[in-house]
Amino acid sequence: MSVEARLLIRSEQKCELCNSTDSPGLYPVPPQSANTDENCIIACDKCRAQLEKKEELDNNHWVCLTETMWSEVPAVQVVAWRMLNRLRNESWAADNLDMLYLDDEKLAWARATGDHENDSAVDLHKDCNGTVLQNGDTVVLTKSLDVKGSSLNAKLGTTVKNIRLVENNTEQIEGKIEGQIIVILTKYVRKVAG
Repeated sequence: MSVEARLLIRSEQKCELCNSTDSPGLYPVPPQSANTDENCIIACDKCRAQLEKKEELDNNHWVCLTETMWSEVPAVQVVAWRMLNRLRNESWAADNLDMLYLDDEKLAWARATGDHENDSAVDLHKDCNGTVLQNGDTVVLTKSLDVKGSSLNAKLGTTVKNIRLVENNTEQIEGKIEGQIIVILTKYVRKVAG
């Protein structure tokens, strides 16, 4: 039986953080070298997206930690500690953080990623209007752009399909214009609905 199958039994097919039954799946709590029952949890899509900073933090969603932080599962305790730290500007989160006790081993694990030092702000790729961009989206240029090292001039209104997000730089995306892959600043594009 796989780790995920065992954890789905342990969690009764629910997210171990918010108790949602909406698409629960395996979340390996970093850092780790191999997935085990002790260092993984079952989390819903919403929790996973916010844990991985792929979605803005929804403070109201995480009020669920008031109950789940008392879980006997070490990985749940570690994630609860990290999230409460990211939300520490909320009075309820600060109060819960004061009550949550982790032994030295769990505390070292919780601090290992440095995630607790970050606030709730999430860096996402956003277009000129603040709309979140995803890999595969279609965008339109809001400004004519000269492409460095090329005679290519990408005109205002040019549609760029199937974009790729530049990792570790939320201000840049990659897209193909006239058969050439170029880097485009997100402030010069608008996401096309669809």
